[in-house]
Amino acid sequence: MPADSYDDIAVDKGDVIPGLEVPPQDLYHAKSFWTRWIFCQDAKIIGIQYSITAIAIGLVALVLSWLMRLQLGFPELVPFLGAAEYYQFVTMHGMIMVIYLLTALFLGGFGNYLIPLMVGARDMVFPYVNMVSYWVYLLAVLVLVASFFVPGGPTGAGWTLYPPQAITSGTPGGDGLGIILMLVSLSIFVVGFTMGGLNYVITILQARTRGMTLMRMPLTVWGIFTATVLALFAFPALIVSCIMMTLDNLLGTSFFMPALVEFGEQSEYSGGSPILFQHLFWFFGHPEVYIIALPAFGIISDLISVHARKNIFGYRMMVWAIVGIGALSFFVWAHHMYVSGMTPWFGYFFATTTLIIAVPTAIKVYNWVLTLWRGNIQLTLPMLFSLAFIVTFVNGGLTGIFLGNVTVDVPLSDTYFVVAHFHMVMGIAPILVVFGAIYHWFPLITGRMLHEGMGKIHFWITFLGSYAIYFPMHYQGFVGVPRRYFEIYDSPYIATSTLHLNVFITIAALIVGAAQLVFLFNLIYSARAGEKSEKNPWKANSLEWLTPEMPPGHGNFGKELPVVYRWAYDFNVPGADKDYIPQTVPPSEVRSAKVEKT
Repeated sequence: MPADSYDDIAVDKGDVIPGLEVPPQDLYHAKSFWTRWIFCQDAKIIGIQYSITAIAIGLVALVLSWLMRLQLGFPELVPFLGAAEYYQFVTMHGMIMVIYLLTALFLGGFGNYLIPLMVGARDMVFPYVNMVSYWVYLLAVLVLVASFFVPGGPTGAGWTLYPPQAITSGTPGGDGLGIILMLVSLSIFVVGFTMGGLNYVITILQARTRGMTLMRMPLTVWGIFTATVLALFAFPALIVSCIMMTLDNLLGTSFFMPALVEFGEQSEYSGGSPILFQHLFWFFGHPEVYIIALPAFGIISDLISVHARKNIFGYRMMVWAIVGIGALSFFVWAHHMYVSGMTPWFGYFFATTTLIIAVPTAIKVYNWVLTLWRGNIQLTLPMLFSLAFIVTFVNGGLTGIFLGNVTVDVPLSDTYFVVAHFHMVMGIAPILVVFGAIYHWFPLITGRMLHEGMGKIHFWITFLGSYAIYFPMHYQGFVGVPRRYFEIYDSPYIATSTLHLNVFITIAALIVGAAQLVFLFNLIYSARAGEKSEKNPWKANSLEWLTPEMPPGHGNFGKELPVVYRWAYDFNVPGADKDYIPQTVPPSEVRSAKVEKT
């Protein structure tokens, strides 16, 4: 019986799978280069476009980080790098990495490619809107890049863009087009994401194939779904604050700008509140942490389960932990503002909520470890990156507990300890997941395997090198080295040991950055001439590996949509003839197997 029909299908005695919630889609199939790559409505191609654009702008941010490290490790080595350029690079590096790379990669890249495949849909519910969302994102990236080429250069206000500093003339890019282009770019990004995000949510809720209940969805989908909902609630705070600051800059309003004296002259501003901007920014900014982290949590859960050949431990607990983290993320934002001068009682409240949100996060870590326990662990490249993620995330998370406590945070605030924590938990950990996911799904996307030798070189240099970069920064933070300083080598209160550490960190950063070129070469080489992959090389259960073609064609599943009978984690089931049971296998075919009821 065609799975696109509305007739119920009897699965087993007393068990019925209902019909589709929405009619089967009439898809527009590409017939030329223009309709395949420019006006493309295939979510998989759009996901690849998002990923390529995000990685391209991410490489710009990588080069900026190299230049910053060269200044700190070898002062005055780069002739064109002065104080103004340094702060501009700090700002652009942070904003690109957080927003334009990681957010776009997890939601735009993996979200577009995996959601329809994993839930058994033909495509996104609104393919045309999905296509427009990518082009709006690309426009946001181009506007951001344009700020490098305007008089005065990009903004140097720091990636948090705090007023009044952000739009005063003493700040690099503060009195020119630099800050305006940054604010406009962020606003455009939010518009583009909103179009894509509504697609993700509606597709997951309305376009799942028959039998794909919410509690049978892979955790990757749950992570992306929850992160998208967070973004739809959090991004309005960002766009509102961007618009208000733009008005402060162009029209002289005073939303965030207080009365101040600039270069001996009284400004026209009066009555604005810089603290209001901080509240708006971090109301977006801390959920943004989980907009990146939750898809990473979901992906890592699936990778660990597949490559350990074991069902995920505590699936429902993992789902509710994802949802719980998402809900609590809106009540912790002010732990970024302990030194801002806000009411101390706020500090007590947000310190408490910060400790509470650690509970569902710890549950996820425990469940990953228990999934690995007594599993048939296969040290494939995706599994290596998954294990590295768990270690790195735990390290970064533990230092977050330090900073979540008011009394500890105050002396550590604005030191390299914060830089180390932030990069471990928000930089290195999610990027390790990105690498693991690419190594895992590359055969699905291209039909070829990535080169394992180059992959292992890339893994070990990236993993060990990241620790060589950020572990010493914890020590630098404890001895009081401030972050965001252009030069610290002449400061009498800075220990000589920290200067040597800066040289060591810089060399490690250059090596780790160079290792990413090995990864890029591996991607390009393997896509063209890599070893051809068998279908479903990892022996996974989820629907994306069960398409008639690999790589999947437009429409994903041929003439008939799949019918789902079980969850995605039936590995090594006692009584089954194989060590995995795909989601499309009915109970009648595995009667002797003792599967977990879903």
